[in-house]
Amino acid sequence: MKSASLRKKRPFDVQAFLASNGLQRKIVDYRCGATIFTQGDACSHVLYIQHGTVKLSVLSKSGREAVVAMMGAGEFFGEGCLAGQPVRMGTARAVTDSTILLVDKHRMVRLLHRQRGLSDRFITHMLARNIRIEEDLIDQLFNSSEKRLARALLLLARYGKHDRPARAVPKVSQETLAEMVGTTRSRVNFFMKKFQRMGFIDYKNGLLVHDSLLTVVLGE
Repeated sequence: MKSASLRKKRPFDVQAFLASNGLQRKIVDYRCGATIFTQGDACSHVLYIQHGTVKLSVLSKSGREAVVAMMGAGEFFGEGCLAGQPVRMGTARAVTDSTILLVDKHRMVRLLHRQRGLSDRFITHMLARNIRIEEDLIDQLFNSSEKRLARALLLLARYGKHDRPARAVPKVSQETLAEMVGTTRSRVNFFMKKFQRMGFIDYKNGLLVHDSLLTVVLGE
């Protein structure tokens, strides 16, 4: 019989921990298109996506909106409040029907100090977010709009997260894709038709993204 010290430890279940009855938190359901928080709102909670997809965007003084992130189940957002951010720097909207767990910022700080499993998972999240921001910047600076769109679709399909050759993408308008990529809707429409002709995407059951789309990102 193997000793307890040799047994493989189960990975920390963030979702189960944050959803536990003994934890002071709030769970809110948002319909597709609903605003979760608005740019300029006071920062009071860290948010965790239990189910659904959330879009983060920023509005400039001139009225131009830019999509800065699309996030899915298992991801945190709104964590700027932990670093003393007084107001939200952007707006968060539900792209699909979503269930969001809100934890008061002071409670979240205490949990991170006391619960090592949660702390490790949160640090991993922040590191992954930082890497993603760097990759987005490089993508914007050096890649064509076609490659940027292909990468955006793969990220929306959570490429590498699931062992499936094709993955459904949450319902996202071409206008939103254009904002994410930094191009026009007409260019997005042109490339989407091209990807469909080449078999990289299809619309049989919503929008499906195939692994083969990666060849566009990796191509010279």
